[in-house]
Amino acid sequence: MRQAWVGDAVLAVVVGVIVALAAGPGGGGAGFVDYALIGVGSLALAAHRKAPRAVLAVSTACLLGEVVYGEASSVAAIPVVAAAHTAARAGHRGLAAAAAGVFLVGFALAGEGSDDVVQRTLLLAGWFLCALVTGLADKNWQAYLRQTEQRALEAERTREEAALRRAGEERLRIARELHDSLTHSISIVKLQAGVAVHLARKRGEEIPPALLAIQEASGEAMRELRATLTVLRTDEPTGSPALLVERARAAGLAVDLAVRGRERPLSGELEQAAYRIVQEGLTNAARHAGAAAKVRVGLDYGERVLGVRVEDDGAADAGRPPVEGTGLTGMRERVASLGGTLRAGPRVEGGFLVCAELPLMKGALAGAGFPGGEADGREGPPPETGSAAEVAHSREGA
Repeated sequence: MRQAWVGDAVLAVVVGVIVALAAGPGGGGAGFVDYALIGVGSLALAAHRKAPRAVLAVSTACLLGEVVYGEASSVAAIPVVAAAHTAARAGHRGLAAAAAGVFLVGFALAGEGSDDVVQRTLLLAGWFLCALVTGLADKNWQAYLRQTEQRALEAERTREEAALRRAGEERLRIARELHDSLTHSISIVKLQAGVAVHLARKRGEEIPPALLAIQEASGEAMRELRATLTVLRTDEPTGSPALLVERARAAGLAVDLAVRGRERPLSGELEQAAYRIVQEGLTNAARHAGAAAKVRVGLDYGERVLGVRVEDDGAADAGRPPVEGTGLTGMRERVASLGGTLRAGPRVEGGFLVCAELPLMKGALAGAGFPGGEADGREGPPPETGSAAEVAHSREGA
């Protein structure tokens, strides 16, 4: 906006200089009053964007006065022609035509004694007609551009809505397929395992550990499947990391939860991503870390980045490259879709680490707010930087 105003001011000065030179010694010897009228009428063009009607009135009055007072040439009409053009472009074509008519009448009366007054008046009438026509054309062109932009925005919004609708329909279809294909089978497994455990207890027999594991795993699978179906049907988070920690403790896993920074509400995608990262980390720890392992879950609310960290001191060996499974692959894709970074792999001192950094706003720099790191200015042990810690793989079977 400032550059446009500077350009208008420069143009007004140039027009004023041209008219002043035409009215100078070569044009009949203009005096102070002539230059004052020319200066005010020309410099008023600098404000044509904000006040086109006022500019038209000032330019017409000043230059008409110059024509009557100093018997100026046709060049004196340039500021009035420019003001009429800007007024017509702003939608005041009637006012612009009236100002042009007043100026032409005054010009003709002021040069009544000249032989070529009719010819010059007709020439100025052609100038004003061109100014009015080009002003109206420019106004219509700007309106066309605005309408085109609005149609493009509307088309983009429609495409986004259609894409969201198709994504929702696909989620519902997947949910139905999962429910029809898996829920029934898992329910049968859970029911049969429960009946077998009940009969064994009723007979006083020792319950095989494998049977208890099947019963527990089938129940957990049913809970996870219901949670997944809820996400697919509603696209909303199914809980919080704190709830996952409580469930893991109830299942016998030693888990500590640490929250750093100012905890605040997150968007649905970020909240769901944090939930899934903690869930996958705790699931891996329960499967592979061992019964005596301790698990630490960390959430760090930085100014621009949410840090999520799940680590254990289990049996993972940094010298043994892990095999990536579908769990970490899906988690990596989820983090990447949010513009974040993920590291997962064995720790140098033993155990396994899952670390994610999720930007809290568009354009935020990754690296701030890493729990236990140095990027956020807080003290804490630096993240593992050894080659094994950089391996972005999950455990076997994840």
